[in-house]
Amino acid sequence: MTDELTPQQAGQRARTVLDEVERAVVGKRHALELVMMGVLAGGHVLIEDLPGLGKTLLARSFATSLGLDFTRIQFTPDLLPSDVTGAPFYDQRSTEMVFRPGPVFTQLLLADEINRTPPKTQAALLEAMAESQVTVDGVTRPLPQPFVVIATENPIEYEGTYSLPEAQLDRFLLRTRMGYLPAEDEAAMLKRRLERAVPEAVLEAKTDASEVLAMRASLEKVEVDEDLLNYVIALITATREHAQVQVGASPRGGLALVQLARAHAVLRGRDYVVPEDVKAVAVPALAHRITLRPELWVRRISSDDIVAGLVRSVPTPRTMPREAAAQDAAGA
Repeated sequence: MTDELTPQQAGQRARTVLDEVERAVVGKRHALELVMMGVLAGGHVLIEDLPGLGKTLLARSFATSLGLDFTRIQFTPDLLPSDVTGAPFYDQRSTEMVFRPGPVFTQLLLADEINRTPPKTQAALLEAMAESQVTVDGVTRPLPQPFVVIATENPIEYEGTYSLPEAQLDRFLLRTRMGYLPAEDEAAMLKRRLERAVPEAVLEAKTDASEVLAMRASLEKVEVDEDLLNYVIALITATREHAQVQVGASPRGGLALVQLARAHAVLRGRDYVVPEDVKAVAVPALAHRITLRPELWVRRISSDDIVAGLVRSVPTPRTMPREAAAQDAAGA
């Protein structure tokens, strides 16, 4: 059993994992940090981008570096829900129906191109993501812990895709994008590939499942002042009252924002949240949870733009870090 970790210890271990992953995934530190925050905060991550930008490599690299069991599901138009969750089959030797677990029974699941399969199969993941369990034929089976889904999807307007249901989008703690590498980073990636003479870097496990759970538990020791909670509520309320938003963020969005802000603080070596933590994760935590008015699609205004604008416009609390407050009190 892994001992309890302080937020500072958890942050150090998380940064070690990130450094290891970065040996394989070049030039994407911001995206890697967001995925790490999702793991620390106990949530699931949606990566939206075009094919060939390293989404699958990212998920596999995290599984290796975190020391977690890894399974990949390639979502296709003919994939059935039972192909995800598993199904009972008749065992001729025992003459009984036996449950054969599906690929969802793992610790880190890569749901690759999740929006290439119809909504019925997408929904097969919903209970697993929400409750860390699967119910088949009336029997509920718990999933291994930790259970993390990293799902990839092509942009919605990409040919041959199905929009994710709002209920499933809301189950993702955050959404991020990879994007193209700057020319110098792409050159560095090609150079690394030539130097190692193998297709991919061989990574090492820097932690294990029990320690990942301990890292998650350390987030509960990260303090969030009341004025920061009010700031989170102000941001959530602003998404619901915005003239260009049809459906605002749900209460789950507020919970996600708080937990991701705590994870951001841990990665920065702190055990308290400051406004900059909330601002840094607001777009990844909230943009996929709001629905814009249809006319905005024509004007190419994105939900990311709306949330980023709200972060700039909603007044920031004047929270003083505890160290500075203690110094002020000592000098008074």
